[in-house]
Amino acid sequence: MAYHQNEEESMKPVLDPASGSRMFYFDRDDSRVLFGDIRSEEHVLRDGRALSITPDVVMDFRQLPFEDETFKVVVFDPPHLSNVGGKAWIGKKYGRLGLNWGDDLRAGFAECFRVLEPFGILIFKWNETQIPVSKILALTDERPLIGHKSGKQMNTHWITFMKAGEEDKNGEPGEGLAPVLQSAE
Repeated sequence: MAYHQNEEESMKPVLDPASGSRMFYFDRDDSRVLFGDIRSEEHVLRDGRALSITPDVVMDFRQLPFEDETFKVVVFDPPHLSNVGGKAWIGKKYGRLGLNWGDDLRAGFAECFRVLEPFGILIFKWNETQIPVSKILALTDERPLIGHKSGKQMNTHWITFMKAGEEDKNGEPGEGLAPVLQSAE
């Protein structure tokens, strides 16, 4: 079933297809962003805080319901935990990867780049507590532009990609990824 953006959604230049509780946004209701997630749910965490996952559109990042080259920016912060209990609060907060997480994330990258305009920006966030970022970057042929490690343990990586334009596509896919993957470890 095809999804059709309404006029307000089609005016938004930014897509976040796995926004969860929108925890890193300065404005969790930023009108420039179309917030999506596969989940729409409410929880109360162990410390009594409410956790609200309320996407503008329920969507699966592996199969985005948008036309090619629709967005100027895509923010991709998929679940990063493959080993988490069914009732664990951290799984509720960050989501869970399935058994086929490599295939899922490969499809997610492909979809994010598909809906991104030429020369558009993909901002990718990954916490390598369980899966090294080098394994994740190997799931896309796109070359990262810049990256930054953050957090107490320096386990969270913020990586920015720029989608190639037509005149930029003269190299082989994945060309130059080996040094990037080695430096990410």
